[in-house]
Amino acid sequence: MNTQIDAAVKVLKEGGVILYPTDTVWGLGCDATNEKAVEKIYKIKQRADSKSLITLAADIDMVCRYVKEVPEIAVTLVEVNDKPMTIIYPDAVGLAPNVVAEDGSAGIRVPMSDFCIKLISKFRKPIVSTSANISGEAAPKYYEEISEQIKAAADYVVDPSCEDSATHQPSQIIKVGLTSEIEIIRE
Repeated sequence: MNTQIDAAVKVLKEGGVILYPTDTVWGLGCDATNEKAVEKIYKIKQRADSKSLITLAADIDMVCRYVKEVPEIAVTLVEVNDKPMTIIYPDAVGLAPNVVAEDGSAGIRVPMSDFCIKLISKFRKPIVSTSANISGEAAPKYYEEISEQIKAAADYVVDPSCEDSATHQPSQIIKVGLTSEIEIIRE
């Protein structure tokens, strides 16, 4: 696993795109702070850049570095969740502008995958996590479901053996506000 992580981190640092297993489905990833790298993701997915992208952070401390003020309810949700959960935080900071939604919010998940946590921790910055498919097509739950077009477009493909704890389902998405209001976007 360490060899895979080292190779993926090298590509991320160079502004490249990786194809990797997340705690949900297979994803395309890049440095979430690098606008040009994020542009590559939109191009590969053939997706309008008006739609924001989810990012993964190694832990809640990393989330705090990229959100102006983390609502207390969000910290509690991250600590108690038992399945992959993306939280939409208000007032993102330090992320590439094309990752952040028009209202300034950003969807960030602390993954429930040893591979992802080790990858992000070694990279020391959040990475984009968007399903490894052309926009509008089904998200690949397993490596075998990823199109050859997507595989060829990635600068590095993580070995499928690193898929350790994927649920093979998209994460739930919850939007939180500064006064602890919660809106469930996707269960």
